[in-house]
Amino acid sequence: MKLTFFGAAHAVTGSCHCLEVNGKKILIDCGLEQGKDEHDDNALDFAPNYIDYVLVTHAHIDHSGRLPLLVKEGFNGRILTTGLTAQLMSVMLRDSAHIQEGDANWHNQKGKRAGLPPVEPLYTLMDAEEAIHMLETVEYGWRFDLCEGVQVRFNDAGHLLGSSILELWATEDGVTRKIVFSGDLGNEAQPIIRDPSFVDTADYVVMESTYGDRNHEPPESYTGALAALIDEVFSKGGNIIIPSFAVGRTQELLYYLREIKRDGLVQSLPSFKVYVDSPLATEATKIYSGNLKGYLDDDAIAVIQGGENLFTFPGLTLTQSTEESRALNDDKTPKIIISASGMCDAGRIRHHLKHNLWRPECAVVFVGYQGEGTLGRHLLEGARHVKLFGEDISVRAKIVNFKGLSSHADRDHLLEWVEHFSPTPKQVFVVHGDSEVTELFAHDLNQRGIPAHAPLYEEVYDLATNCMLAKGVVLEVKKTLAGSAAVPSAAYLRLQDVSRDLADLVNRSRGRSNKDLAKLAEQIKQVMEKWE
Repeated sequence: MKLTFFGAAHAVTGSCHCLEVNGKKILIDCGLEQGKDEHDDNALDFAPNYIDYVLVTHAHIDHSGRLPLLVKEGFNGRILTTGLTAQLMSVMLRDSAHIQEGDANWHNQKGKRAGLPPVEPLYTLMDAEEAIHMLETVEYGWRFDLCEGVQVRFNDAGHLLGSSILELWATEDGVTRKIVFSGDLGNEAQPIIRDPSFVDTADYVVMESTYGDRNHEPPESYTGALAALIDEVFSKGGNIIIPSFAVGRTQELLYYLREIKRDGLVQSLPSFKVYVDSPLATEATKIYSGNLKGYLDDDAIAVIQGGENLFTFPGLTLTQSTEESRALNDDKTPKIIISASGMCDAGRIRHHLKHNLWRPECAVVFVGYQGEGTLGRHLLEGARHVKLFGEDISVRAKIVNFKGLSSHADRDHLLEWVEHFSPTPKQVFVVHGDSEVTELFAHDLNQRGIPAHAPLYEEVYDLATNCMLAKGVVLEVKKTLAGSAAVPSAAYLRLQDVSRDLADLVNRSRGRSNKDLAKLAEQIKQVMEKWE
C-alpha cells in the first residue's frame, strides 16, 4: 500500500498523487503545473497505462488539466468526479486544449522563419473531448466500491461548486488504512457555496496549504466595501477592472453585484454596466445558472426560491467576440469589466489593464491569490511601471486587494479542519503550497502534536507501515532569462547589439519630419507587440 507524490509537492499547482493498492493504481487529480512551478508538463511521470483510475477533486486546471495528455498517451481506465465538476471540466478542458493548440501554432509560426523544427501541442481538442467522454459521475455522500479493497466517498470541499474532499478506505493483506485527500479547501461563509465538510477519522491526510502561512482580512461587508469603491471610482469617471478566475470567482462576484444592484447601494451611477469579458467565464456562468440541486448553500437556495437568478441582473453583458472586447476600451462610460486571467498573465485582461492602469481615476481590484512572478503579484507589490504589449505602462490606477475574497481556507481554518480528526492521524502530508509555506505549515502541525511533513516530488510512502520508502527530489526552479544569463547565447548577444543600433538610430533621427518620426515609432511598436 503505497502513496507517491507526482505533483503539488513543495509547489502550489499540478496536484497529482498516486495510491497503489492490491496492484491497482489510483490517481487523485492530474493537474497542470503553472507559473513558476512548471518544470516539464510535456512528460508524465508514469506510463499512462500504469494507471487504473483517476479521482478528480474539482475542475480547476491545476487539478484536472493533464487528463487529456493522460488519455492521449494511452490511459484507458476510469475517471470519476462529481456531476457538476464533470460539467465544468467539459468547458475548462476544451478551453485548455484551445490554449495548447494556439501556443503551438504561435511557436511554429516563429520557429519556421528561424528554421526550427515544429512543436506539437501538449494535447488537442480531440484529446480533451476523449477525456470528457470518459468522465463518470458520483454525488456527495455515496460510499462505493472502486475496486478490490478500495472504497471511496466524495464530500463537499466548499472551494468550487462540485469540489470534493475524498475519503478512501484501502485494505491490502489484511491491513486497512483510511486516507483523506482534502483537495482545495474552501473559505468559510462564501456566497453560493457551502462551507467545507469536516471528516472525523483518518489514518493519513493529504492536505493543501495555499494560505498555510496567513489569515484572510475580510472587510466588514463585501457588498458594502465593493459598492463604496464603485461609487468612488464612478464619481471620477473611471472604470473598475477586475482580473478574475473564470470559474467560481467570476460567478461569486456576479452574486455580490446583483445584491448591490438590488439594494441600490451605488448612488453615483445606479444603472452602471457590468461586462464579463471572458468566453470561458460566460460558459461557466451558464452552467452555474442550471440545475445546482445538492450543491448550493441555504442563502443561495433562498434567493432562487424567491424567484431571482443568482447571477443575472440589469446592466450585465456577457461578451463573446474579440470585437466586443475591444469596443469596451473605446467606450468612455464608467463600467466594471471582469476578465480573465485571474493573475493577469494572459487573456483579455491584459488589454484592459493597458487601457486603464495609467488612468488615476480607475481602479484594479484583485479578488484572488496572485502567484509569485505573475503580473498580478507585481501590481499588488507596488510596481509603478509594467510592460504590456511592448509598451511601458505607468501604474496610476488605484490597486485594491480584497484579501478575504478567496476560495481557499486561510491558516486558522486549515488548522480547524485538520484538528477535527480524532484520533490524530498517523501522518499529515502537506502539499499544494509554495515551498516555504508547506514547510512552515507542517512545522505548525508538528508543534500542535500532529505528525506532519511536506513531501518532495516523487516521494514514496508505505501506508501500511507508516514509513518512507523513497525520498523525493527537489525540482530545479524553472529557468528564466535573467536566471540563466550567466553565459548568454550568441543569438542573445546579437540581439543586444541590434538593440544598441536601434538606440543609435533613434538618437540620429532627431530633426526628421514629424511624419517620418511617427512612422518609425509605429513600426518599432509593431515589432515589439509581435514579440511581446
